Amino acid sequence: MNNSRAKDIRPAPAEIEFKNMKFLITDRPNDQTIHSFIQELKNHKVKEVVRVCEPTYETGELKSEGINVIDLLFEDGTYPPNEVIDDWFELIKTRFQKSPDGCIAVHCVAGLGRAPVLVALALIELGLKYEDAVALIREKRRGAINAKQLAYLEKYRPKSRLKFKNGQKNSCNLQ
Repeated sequence: MNNSRAKDIRPAPAEIEFKNMKFLITDRPNDQTIHSFIQELKNHKVKEVVRVCEPTYETGELKSEGINVIDLLFEDGTYPPNEVIDDWFELIKTRFQKSPDGCIAVHCVAGLGRAPVLVALALIELGLKYEDAVALIREKRRGAINAKQLAYLEKYRPKSRLKFKNGQKNSCNLQ
């Protein structure tokens, strides 16, 4: 029962849903916990796992279950660089056009910093104020998002990257 000890330390996976988009924030699995991780992903209809930390598990079993792993690495305790943000929003648009009832999982080491920041960015793009996005995430993942990340989210300005028009996401912006 060494797995139950880990569950006591880290929060359980948290599903965050807003405007019909679902995200699952988790901590990092390893090769010993990958089977329960896969089961959790299947329970939430996850087709993509975004890994924002160094790899600690093989991706073969996930791929054989039809789950893609996308690496969008950035430094622990920080906020994502622009390239990571662009790739993140591109993934979100693609996923929810293909499968509106799907869910994207995101994990960093403990699921308290980098992963929640990406989800917060999506929530802000979807229309939430940064304080409300952070509160929604912290409701399910206590202690998520450090002071540096919070300051970044406070300054972040949405660019209508995830807006719907006639039921479809925009592929371009008019300015």
